[in-house]
Amino acid sequence: MSELTLGLAAIGMAVVAAVLVYNYTQERRARREAQRVFGSTHADALLDEVPSTEIHSAKPSRKAEMRASDMPDGRLDYVIELEIGRGTLSATVVEHWRLVEQRFAHRALIAGADGDGWRRLAVGDVRSLTALRAALQMVSRSGVVGDTELVEFRSEVETLAAALGARVSAPEMRGELDKARTLDALCSETDIQVALHVAGSTVGQGLPDGEHEFRVEPQADRVSFILDVPRSLQPARAFESMARAARQLADAGGGRLVDDNGNLLDERALRAIETELEAVRTRLADAGVEPGSELALRLFS
Repeated sequence: MSELTLGLAAIGMAVVAAVLVYNYTQERRARREAQRVFGSTHADALLDEVPSTEIHSAKPSRKAEMRASDMPDGRLDYVIELEIGRGTLSATVVEHWRLVEQRFAHRALIAGADGDGWRRLAVGDVRSLTALRAALQMVSRSGVVGDTELVEFRSEVETLAAALGARVSAPEMRGELDKARTLDALCSETDIQVALHVAGSTVGQGLPDGEHEFRVEPQADRVSFILDVPRSLQPARAFESMARAARQLADAGGGRLVDDNGNLLDERALRAIETELEAVRTRLADAGVEPGSELALRLFS
C-alpha cells in the first residue's frame, strides 16, 4: 500500500473519530452565554469588601444530592473553615446549616471534626464538634458559580459562625474564582460523550444486562450506546467494552454498527476512537482530575 493511501486512510480514521467523539460544546456555550447575560461576570465590588483574613465577629443572624462520601475539596469548592471554641453538638450545626442548604441545594456541603477526623454532617450525628468546613461547589457542567452567589454563600456561613460563636477563616474570593474559571475551561475541553448506534429491524433483542459504565438507550429504529467519558474510570477500556457489546448486538440481530450519520463503522474506526479517548484521559489526569474519581464525578455533574 502506497504512502499516499496510508495517509488518506489515517485521515479518514481521524475524521470518523472526530465525528463520533462529540461533546457538549454548544450546550455549554449556551449556558455560559446565559450566565454572561443574566449573571455577574464583571468584578463585583462586594468581593473586595469582605476581608480575606480571619473574621472574629460576623453579622447577626438572618436536598442534598451528593454521595455520603463527598467531602469539601479545595480544588473544586470554596471552603470556609470554622473554629468553635467550645464543643457544639452536630444537631445544632445541622439545624443552622439547613437554611444554607435550602438556598444552595446540592452544591453546598459541610463537614465537621471532633478530634477524631473529618466526616460529613448528617441528621442523627451525635458528635460534639470543634471545627467545621463549609463548602460551595464552584464548577460543574453548568459553568462557574456567579460572583454575587459566592458572596451570598460567604455571608450565610458568617451568619452561621456568629450563631455558633465560631471563628471564621476564608480564602480570598477573587483568586478562588480565577481558579474555578481555569478548572471550568478544562471541564469544557474534556466534557465529551461517545455514541455508537446499532441500526436494524431486530435491534431490540438481546440488549446487554448487568453493570457497565455506558448507557444503552433503545429507540424506534436503533439502539444507542453512550459513554460519558470523564465519568468513566478507564475511558478507553470502557469504550472497548461498549463497542464489543454493540457489535455483539448487531451480529445477533442482523443490525449494523453505525455513527450518528448512519455511516458503517469498522474496527479501525473504533481503534481510532480509543486513541482519542486515551488522550482525553491523559489530559484530565495531568490536571489532577482522574476520570471516574469522586472529584471528576462532582465536576462533571
